[in-house]
Amino acid sequence: MFVAPVPLIRRNYIIKKLRKCKAFSSETAVTFEEAGIINPHMFKRVTQVMIKQGILVQCGEKYCLNIQ
Repeated sequence: MFVAPVPLIRRNYIIKKLRKCKAFSSETAVTFEEAGIINPHMFKRVTQVMIKQGILVQCGEKYCLNIQ
């Protein structure tokens, strides 16, 4: 099965940036701009899938990683 590399690269990039900001809870959640994510509104589908899969948690306009 072939998976396009761009969404995977974007997913890993988002995870890396949020880890660097230590965004692991709603108290430490940050916006994509605050995390330094380039083109934060690009690839919205990737962000939606990450939320649906439980990788990201959306806290209003901010995001954090769902680390358990």
